[in-house]
Amino acid sequence: MSFEPARPTSVLITGAGGYLGRQVVADLAADPGSLERIVAMDIRPEPEETRLPGVTYVVADVRDRGLARLIAEQKPQVVVHLAALVTPGKKSDRRLEYEVDVMGTEHVLEGCVEAGASKLIYSSSGAAYGYHADNPAWLSEDDALRGNPEFAYSDHKRQVEEMLARWRHDYPELEQLILRSGTILGAGTANQITALFDKPFLLGVAGSESPFVVIWDRDVVGVIRRGVFSTVTGIYNLAGDGAIAMREMARILKKPYLPLPAGLLRGALWLLKRLGLTQYGPEQVGFLQYRPVLDNKRLKEVFGYQPAKSSREAFEYYLAWRDGRGPA
Repeated sequence: MSFEPARPTSVLITGAGGYLGRQVVADLAADPGSLERIVAMDIRPEPEETRLPGVTYVVADVRDRGLARLIAEQKPQVVVHLAALVTPGKKSDRRLEYEVDVMGTEHVLEGCVEAGASKLIYSSSGAAYGYHADNPAWLSEDDALRGNPEFAYSDHKRQVEEMLARWRHDYPELEQLILRSGTILGAGTANQITALFDKPFLLGVAGSESPFVVIWDRDVVGVIRRGVFSTVTGIYNLAGDGAIAMREMARILKKPYLPLPAGLLRGALWLLKRLGLTQYGPEQVGFLQYRPVLDNKRLKEVFGYQPAKSSREAFEYYLAWRDGRGPA
């Protein structure tokens, strides 16, 4: 399927100061095409020395009930919503995460409607499918979103997508592009998943391959850019070709792989968390044991985007940069 080119004159990016947001802003600023106005919105002020020419920087909190007015003032035609709590800090709690992830998205949607925006591009996650023993071997966009109540991020992504479905019905004039990404890796990635790779050994669950689907961060930026400058809408899994199992990751990292029985691992994590020795609790067993593996067929055949790197290549690229072997 081919999509017509679009020539928007204004775009607003939430979460513009985050890991992915900075890359999207930089990409659009470097090659703005038809864009006359690029608005980078984040809760943190952007230092003067890192501000890019041609970008308007706005400080705003997605939890603010006045966000709709702030967005409307910028008059964006396209809104790229990236603001989320992917790796909560030590002082975070479930209420805060819900306010950012779910209520914050509702405020953004209200802003889109008030501004008369024509499209919302939302960064969802494969975590919305949930970590379940009966997940299909490869999940397509038509499979149910079941989330996991024990994982705030997974549960909130599910709730947001349910909200977006209601808004598609009530506000069909606001088109939506929803991107369910696998593990995003690239130069400088640092989050709770990459923290697993920094341990002296990789911990796994006996009897589970724990396959990861990985998407190169530059591929994510490429997909978002295509979303901004074309009429493409719909829901797409973002993943490089193939998957890579924890055991194979350990081999590439040249580290021991230690698969433990699920019950033993739950008990160990419960104790370690109680002692304050880890931030991970027994619920993390499901995170490793039943990883959602995303089928990228629709991304390639309908959206028309072929990821530049496979899951394995994106993982190896991340490691090369982490270890100082990346391109200068």
